[in-house]
Amino acid sequence: MVAAQAGIALGVFNLSLSNPTAGLLPIALWAMFVAFCAATQDIAVDAWRIESGSPDTQGAMAAAYQIGYRMALITGSAGTFALADRLGWKMTYTIMAMLVAVGFVTTLLSKEPQVPVQRQSLDREQRVISWLQQRAHWPSSLQAAGSWFIGAVICPLSDFFGRYGLLAIVLLLFMGTYRLTEFTMGGMVNSFYIDHGYSLTQIATVVKFYGLMMSLVGVVFAGIVITKLGILRSLIIGSVMIMMSNVGFSWLATTDAPTLLGLGFVNGFDNLAQAMHGTSLITFLSSLTSPKYTATQYALFSSLYALPGKILEGLSGFVVDAIGYPVFFVYTASLSIPALILLYFIAQRGVASGEVPAGAK
Repeated sequence: MVAAQAGIALGVFNLSLSNPTAGLLPIALWAMFVAFCAATQDIAVDAWRIESGSPDTQGAMAAAYQIGYRMALITGSAGTFALADRLGWKMTYTIMAMLVAVGFVTTLLSKEPQVPVQRQSLDREQRVISWLQQRAHWPSSLQAAGSWFIGAVICPLSDFFGRYGLLAIVLLLFMGTYRLTEFTMGGMVNSFYIDHGYSLTQIATVVKFYGLMMSLVGVVFAGIVITKLGILRSLIIGSVMIMMSNVGFSWLATTDAPTLLGLGFVNGFDNLAQAMHGTSLITFLSSLTSPKYTATQYALFSSLYALPGKILEGLSGFVVDAIGYPVFFVYTASLSIPALILLYFIAQRGVASGEVPAGAK
């Protein structure tokens, strides 16, 4: 985390020194460097969060993580624009680089988590080591590359499939379908607001400010629900809420004139639903990771749940042109049904909070 945060600060500071009129290549390269370091930090923070808490505290930790993330969004979006309006972009980027010190100091004050490693994980890793020893005649460069690939990719995958067997395929399918509704409708919401006649001021006031505040409330609500009702019920509640929010958008699309009250109600509930939906999934994915491969496995899970939805999101504009907004939002609501069916099957096998059910291997 420290290395990633230092890289973010370095990259953002160099962006503050860049001049777009002198050429875009330096800006592009530093932006790519910041993105790489930010992704590395995300993976490391997720691994630390999972390894630092017991399974029964993961819901609260995921909620706290989401609150911090959304507060950072406010700082990096509204706060950045406010600073740039008064101080200019160069000073604004310099201040953003300095703010990385908050995370840097926090990381230095945090303890490295000590996690137990299951005997099965050690056995699987030993088999990989034996496989490498049998190829001692390979060139050292190939051995090093093979060792890195097996340790970073093969071991985490073999550990996951070794713990869950064929059920792992169902779990991966569930991860890829659970947020289809959220991603598919997300790319068209702002277009819908404009096409339906809402002004930019109304959108900024209701959607960006009020909606973001509701999302913070939703994260706290999600943490309480997960703690009280467990991951399985929280996943179901999240899916039902996100379906209802999309039906609400479908109703809003049928109104003859833009209604500010309707916009506030539908958008507010949607932010609550997305907070519940996202926090419950993060908690569930956290419970599935192995202590020895937390970072790699969670990175795989988080990438997988976004990929199918992002693909469908790219086609959303064509769907709206073909069927219109009211039917489009009903269509996006229906995309949560496959995940609910898969969740029923997963629950029947006893995987509700990361346990390895008997007979799953």
